This record gives sequence, C-alpha cells and structure tokens, in this order.
Amino acid sequence: MINVIKRETMGRSERGWLHSQFHFSFAEYYNPDNIRFGALRVVNDDTFDPHGGFDTHPHEDMEIISYVVDGRLTHRDSMGNGSTLERGDAQYMSAGTGVRHSEFNNTDEPLRFLQIWILPDAKGYEPNYGDHRFAWEDRVGKWLAIASGRQGAAPIAIHQDMDVSVAMLDAGETLSYDLKPGRQAYLIQIEGEGEVNGNKLAERDAAEITDEAEATVRAKTPSHYILFDMAAE
Repeated sequence: MINVIKRETMGRSERGWLHSQFHFSFAEYYNPDNIRFGALRVVNDDTFDPHGGFDTHPHEDMEIISYVVDGRLTHRDSMGNGSTLERGDAQYMSAGTGVRHSEFNNTDEPLRFLQIWILPDAKGYEPNYGDHRFAWEDRVGKWLAIASGRQGAAPIAIHQDMDVSVAMLDAGETLSYDLKPGRQAYLIQIEGEGEVNGNKLAERDAAEITDEAEATVRAKTPSHYILFDMAAE
C-alpha cells in the first residue's frame, strides 16, 4: 500500500530566518495521528536564511542525522566536534545520555537540509558524532546507503534497525528498492517530480510504503530521493 503525503498537508513554521516543513508532529505542529512512522520520529525540511542558525541546545536519547540538500551547514557540539558540510553530505549524532550542539548557515546563500530524528533501540548510549562526505556520483542512478543499524552496511552506524539510502535520477529513469517481509519504508521526493509504484510525487512530497515487496521510483524530472527502510509495526 502506498500512502502519499502531499507537502501542502504537512506542518509548517516560519520563524524569521527559519522556514520549516514538518513531516511529523513537532514544535507548534501537533497531530495525534501523525507522531511518527515506525522508528522515524522527526523529519524536518529546514531552510536557513543566510547567517541564520540554532544556538547551542540539548538533545538526549535520539539518533540524529542531518542531510544537506543545498548550501553549507556548520556544526559545533559539546563533545568538541566541529564541521561544515555541503550538498549531499550527512552528519550523525547519537545524543544518548546527553549532548549540546549548534547548527548555523555561516554563508550569504540559503541552506536547506533534512533534520532527521530516529528513535534508538535503547536509552543511555554514550554520545557519539560522525560525518561523511559522500561523492555525489555514488548516488546517481542507484541507491547509496548512508546510514544503517546493520554493522558495515553503511558508513554511518545508528542504534536502530533502519537503513537510510539516497538516490539521484535523471528524467525518465526508474529505480527499484526491495523490501523484505516485515519491512516498511518512508520515501521523500527531496527534489524534482516523479512517482513511486505509479503514485505521483511532487517536490517535497512523501510516501508511506507498507505491504509492498518493492518500491519503484520513476523520475519525471531530475529527481533526488531519500528512503528509510525499517521494521513494520
């Protein structure tokens, strides 16, 4: 079954320099029927205006991934880590027992990134940070695994039974992703227009995929996707 979620129906927030689209209940957007999808708790499609950002703030007991769509994201945290990531790069923070961090756009151009929170398989992990600069071509025409709870399955290891993959397709191209029994997926059309299993997706739309043996995406225009493969509930 494919349940398409149109971007127009998602939560939204406008706070000066910050422009957000919420896939699930977050901040002032609350929908008791849309708290999470499996272990996927938060996906915020955030745009920072030039020189905007979040000052230092705390997190705990959450697996947090930031995937940069456009611009440059600068991170600092209480573990002493600091980095600046660009289009197609990802950073990971296991908040565990507690960590503080900041996120800024220190440039004169807008920054767009996906802020992703995944519920961990247990509480109280030691905080951890990592980032990875993926070669853009490694996701062109194919799925690139960027994060996984299976050891060695992706460069970023997370504390949850979930695989996170991205892909970039040219117009007219198709790409399939096999879903094993007992699995479900959440797909986002990050950029472009396309479809999944024949269901139309506009830019920033999403799809809940359940009881399907595979998810086949087709790009109508150059298209950028992210897919979360997880245990069904």
